[in-house]
Amino acid sequence: MILIFSINQEITTTEVTRWLTQMNKKYIRINENEVFDIKIYQKRIFLESQKNKFFLDEITSVWYRRGGLKFKHWRYINKAIDLYMDETQHWLQDYVLSVLESKTHINKQSTKNVNKLIVLDRAIECGLDVPKYFLAENTNDVILNETIIKSITQNVILENIDKDRDGIMYTNVVEELEDENFFITFFQEKIEKDFEIRSFYLDGKIWSFAIFSQKDEQTKVDFRRYNLKNPNRNVRYNLPIEIEKKIHILMKSLDLNCGSLDFLKNLDKYYFLEVNPVGQFSGLSAKCNYSLEREIATYL
Repeated sequence: MILIFSINQEITTTEVTRWLTQMNKKYIRINENEVFDIKIYQKRIFLESQKNKFFLDEITSVWYRRGGLKFKHWRYINKAIDLYMDETQHWLQDYVLSVLESKTHINKQSTKNVNKLIVLDRAIECGLDVPKYFLAENTNDVILNETIIKSITQNVILENIDKDRDGIMYTNVVEELEDENFFITFFQEKIEKDFEIRSFYLDGKIWSFAIFSQKDEQTKVDFRRYNLKNPNRNVRYNLPIEIEKKIHILMKSLDLNCGSLDFLKNLDKYYFLEVNPVGQFSGLSAKCNYSLEREIATYL
């Protein structure tokens, strides 16, 4: 039985489950609003939510897409007992997650988030070129129009930043200096790119495509500012073998077997930007006819 962690209305997950159905592979999809109770039946661990139930030893492979496994937490009136049972429940839940992560898997709940700063350090150690970057709480060392600002976090969505509206943190060029100090911020050298590259990694295999975003003022700095009227051209692309080998070393060092990676191509250099373990790849799959959803279903 395949166990899938996802969220409601996640289209990529739905596409993969269609392939699983076609391949006659049984699966359970867990969404973010499910809470599981851990039980024991006939000396076997049994998990049950409002929608799903299964024996832990029935699971043969796991795909962590989004969300995660949530547990019902029992509380007790006596403080000493409550503290003891809190620890007991923690280790029981930790064991369940550990067993699931020992199965054949694509990504893990424990490594769903990566620290961008650590990733960049590791990328340099693996021999990848990375644009020069620094942290600062003022703009004293910033070269105007030659420096960009990016989020340190993976999550760039600002939920409910305004009434009934979300916001998104885009990459931007620093065009003016600030008079006052601010919270520690990530600055990076602006690279004049030939084009961008997005790669999807799955257990040693890599699929890439080039994004020609540099000639459009709207997408020039950040291609996520999609131009729906005149979309960027996307084509299949093969990274040099030596770059793919370094990607494999990087992913191994981060304990990731799946993820989306971003690069900038400048003359003969490939600049690594970041990796997202749960990044979007359906656009890459559809535009380049890679059928990555089938690849995932096959792996599981």
